Amino acid sequence: SHLLVPDYSAYPETAAASIYPDNATISRLAHEQGAAVGYVHPFEPPPPDPSSDAALTNAFPIDVALGLADYYEVVGFADPHTSADVWYRLLNCGMRTSAAGGTDAMANYASLRGPVGINRTYVQAPAIAADPAQRQVEWLAGLKAGRTIATNGPLVGLTVDGELPGSEIRMNDGGAVVSVSGFMRSAVPIDHVELIVNGKVVRDYGSGQAVDISDLVRIDRSGWMLLRAWNDDTHPMIFDLYPYGTTSPHYIVVDGEVPASPDDAEYFIGWTSKIRESVESHADFNSDQERASILENIALAESRFEACR
Repeated sequence: SHLLVPDYSAYPETAAASIYPDNATISRLAHEQGAAVGYVHPFEPPPPDPSSDAALTNAFPIDVALGLADYYEVVGFADPHTSADVWYRLLNCGMRTSAAGGTDAMANYASLRGPVGINRTYVQAPAIAADPAQRQVEWLAGLKAGRTIATNGPLVGLTVDGELPGSEIRMNDGGAVVSVSGFMRSAVPIDHVELIVNGKVVRDYGSGQAVDISDLVRIDRSGWMLLRAWNDDTHPMIFDLYPYGTTSPHYIVVDGEVPASPDDAEYFIGWTSKIRESVESHADFNSDQERASILENIALAESRFEACR
């Protein structure tokens, strides 16, 4: 119970040379035991490019499309902007996964990317339970529900029509004006505090160490919204590439429509096609069923992206 093996695959010339079980299989087994499943230290620039990369094997878009990735370390041992670019494309296709932060620090020597805890996840829970085990349950539930911020420095918060991140904001009649409230607080000056809607900056609330937000924003199609804060360059008090913090998205549904983004759908269909090529050409499966199982997961994910076209 609560142990999944193997914890790696595709090691050539070993007993784990097969690329089965794939991440989707392990994620399903983990969910059956009540686990939260996430993707860590994702992407450095340049972002994955299905049109030019010779191979792509990162299964993140597949697991998000299948509803198997509860959180994503957009702030972690990687580049936050590049990681966010991929995340935003998935959100544009109607996929949902929470923002998280995590430190892949080597604590026994001077890390290039800061000490343990530099990249963090905060969860807003309904109350602080007296029992530690119950606090853990509530924290994980909040993580899965998207009541989170991820940061290596600046603290950010956002409500839309009074609702916390992770909430679904529903509206009819072609959209509506929503009330946006938020804040940013930081120990160091921050260059940009931005409201992002469907991957685009719709408001820039300036810079500084403290920003308060009270605004009205017109929404006319389904999608998502979040608040982020970041700097152009490094800062000596933030031992990371640059200060960066983000809320999880609010999800917006207009007239019951699912989000559509043909360009982003094509991007991920190209990505999953590259993964399929790797699976079909892999010679070290233990059985034909292993290969077929992974290809079935890829096909299910592609059907989700096809619906986003």
